[in-house]
Amino acid sequence: MLAFVADGRYVLAVVLVLALVDGTLAVTGRALTRGAVGTLLQPVGLLKEGNGLMNVGFAASSVGGAALAGLLIAQWSLSLALAADAVSFLVIALILVRTRGLPTTQLERQRWKERFQGGLAFARSNPLVRLLLVGEGLALIFFTLVIPIEVIYARESLDSGSAGFGLLVAAWGAGIVLGSLLYLVVKSRSAATLIIGSTAAIGVAYCGMSVANTLTAACLLAVLGGTGNGVQWIAVVTGLQEATPIDLQARVVGLLESLNAALPGVGFLIGALIATFASPRTAYAVAGIGVLAIVLLALILRRFVSVDSPSPGDDARDGADGVVVPDPTRRAPETVEAPPHP
Repeated sequence: MLAFVADGRYVLAVVLVLALVDGTLAVTGRALTRGAVGTLLQPVGLLKEGNGLMNVGFAASSVGGAALAGLLIAQWSLSLALAADAVSFLVIALILVRTRGLPTTQLERQRWKERFQGGLAFARSNPLVRLLLVGEGLALIFFTLVIPIEVIYARESLDSGSAGFGLLVAAWGAGIVLGSLLYLVVKSRSAATLIIGSTAAIGVAYCGMSVANTLTAACLLAVLGGTGNGVQWIAVVTGLQEATPIDLQARVVGLLESLNAALPGVGFLIGALIATFASPRTAYAVAGIGVLAIVLLALILRRFVSVDSPSPGDDARDGADGVVVPDPTRRAPETVEAPPHP
């Protein structure tokens, strides 16, 4: 439908409605995909390997897809690029329909409100899951704070034109690809080490970019930040999946995907306001300091909550200070009651 209205039939209201529907389905689709991956791979001990391979694919497609779209638009039209995108989803759907050998799942019919309350109750009651969701939510605000002012930063702060902005974005994209490959090498490290280290890399990159005087220095820092970006998200997702029972995978990861959809808007607004009333460099500095503050807080809280999940088959494991982390391969209770409001 977007392809149909893109050339010559453009109506803003229609585009906004389609974008709203598309965004809603995208959040749902990502949550279901992550839930399916956790359900299939966690019991056989291949979750990190599967997530690592998916992460490489996402990193490559985020860079290659944007380049392909630019080529299609430049050579033909916007409608053709959108139509090609739609066809790619149709092909994926047909592949999934024809796939044989996938395990069957016994579905329990539950009202959506009960499912939502069950996932939310588990997230609120489990210290590790709560820490990962809240921490990543705060980090997303600072991660995305600089996105709306990247063009201004490249042109005014670095005194470079559109080509400089393109190089800056390309450097970050190259870092994401590098980080996704790096994750395959270091995936056996503890979740806490990967999350804290990669988050710190992004914070250091932002702080460095706030004082960088040349495009070369900014691009090198962007590679560092992109590398952290390529490890950080998948490390958080994997840690969350490992700490979540199979029956709650889609619901809990859905909470994370909802945060990922909602909180960047807060970051965009804050970044735009800082750049307007101060400068793009100040926005990068605030983003970097905020990210590093979250890292410091995580290091302190790590003493009280273990971010390393149990081995499959163990009923439970005692984390730091007696915090019990449930075995993620065990099925969740039939119903999970939401705790009463205080």
